[in-house]
Amino acid sequence: MSETKTPALQYRFDGPEDAPVLILGPSLGTTWHMWDRQVPELAKQWRVFRFDLPGHGGAPAYPAGSVTDLSARLLTTLDALGVHRFGYAGCALGGAIGVELALRHPERLASLALIAASPRFGTADEFRQRGVIVRTNGLEPMARTAPERWFTGGFAAAQPAITDWAVQMVRTTDPGCYIAACEALAAFDVRPELGRVGVPTLVLVGSEDQVTGPAEARTLVAGIPDARLAVVPGASHLVPVEQPAAVTDLLVRHFSTAWQPVPDSATGQTIVPAAPAQPVPAVAPPPPAPIAEIAPAAVPPQPAGRPDPYGTGLKVRREVLGDAHVDRVLAQADDFSGDFQDFLTRYAWGEIWDRPGLDRRTRSCVTLTALVAGGHLEELAFHTRAALRNGLTPDEIKEVLLQAAVYCGVPAANSAFTVAQQVVREETTPTE
Repeated sequence: MSETKTPALQYRFDGPEDAPVLILGPSLGTTWHMWDRQVPELAKQWRVFRFDLPGHGGAPAYPAGSVTDLSARLLTTLDALGVHRFGYAGCALGGAIGVELALRHPERLASLALIAASPRFGTADEFRQRGVIVRTNGLEPMARTAPERWFTGGFAAAQPAITDWAVQMVRTTDPGCYIAACEALAAFDVRPELGRVGVPTLVLVGSEDQVTGPAEARTLVAGIPDARLAVVPGASHLVPVEQPAAVTDLLVRHFSTAWQPVPDSATGQTIVPAAPAQPVPAVAPPPPAPIAEIAPAAVPPQPAGRPDPYGTGLKVRREVLGDAHVDRVLAQADDFSGDFQDFLTRYAWGEIWDRPGLDRRTRSCVTLTALVAGGHLEELAFHTRAALRNGLTPDEIKEVLLQAAVYCGVPAANSAFTVAQQVVREETTPTE
């Protein structure tokens, strides 16, 4: 039996071969070129390592559905290069990878900078909805709206070449890898674990970031012991591109003072030469010195005794039906209906939906057919949304309903088509 190997990442090096390694992690939809304006200064002191996410920037399209998987691929790549200890700066999804490394592999990480990051990125529903839109419409809706998510309006208007570059980056990303990255962000939540991050940490955010803004940055600072906060004025989400000089200055100061690397003679670290660079197609003054804030972190409860399927069931129920729906249903439960909701969570979701015999796409097909047969149109509506989240396309849902028409009856299928058509329109129409 052949052993499954963790795929390596596409990467490049810049800077002296004998310098300590500093890794720069990209955000969703970008490539390593988002760091082009930081590299000339950083490469004076460090061996700068940049990587592309799977399916981004022409990298091999091997989807990674979790932040844990992405961090494992990064470590596989570094192990093959002989890089054992390093500093790390990551933006957004790249920042999530940095937190994962700090929590699961603290012996590898010397110092950390989290840029436009969060311990939880929005809600799981938001990212699964984004995956539905991409699966149905391709990446064009995400590409077209990227500048307004990433940059302030003034910057986007004054820098049309950079705005077009941003659109093209997203447009040329592999859709399957983009969807998998959305799933990774949907499942990412390290709020209870922040207190275990034990490396010097800088949290950096643009003052105008509407995606992961100052509130999320302060949550990170409050949870990570001795973390420092830097707010960059006049910048939105992709702050290294919009305010390159300010970000570069903050990174140099942080990694120069919080990390005093020593020669890695014990591990025999070696470095691989760089691949050729491609420049990215001007800058606010540096912000004031970062401020510090410390707060205790929450400790997650520990399970006791035989595993109860309720926890697994609630997780699966949320992943399939969405947080908003589950929160609404559970909030409406009272003394009369509460036991029934517990029953559903434990057995329908914790036992049946979590069984390994069928994947979730197949279970959605079976569920849609059963609901058509029973005429349960209200449940058909939210299970149509669930089917889209589980990876079915609108055309595949149509085929399920056509098949159901033969065996469940045309009147039942007619009503089902009316309900499902409305849900598909709502879920797959891009927000302008």
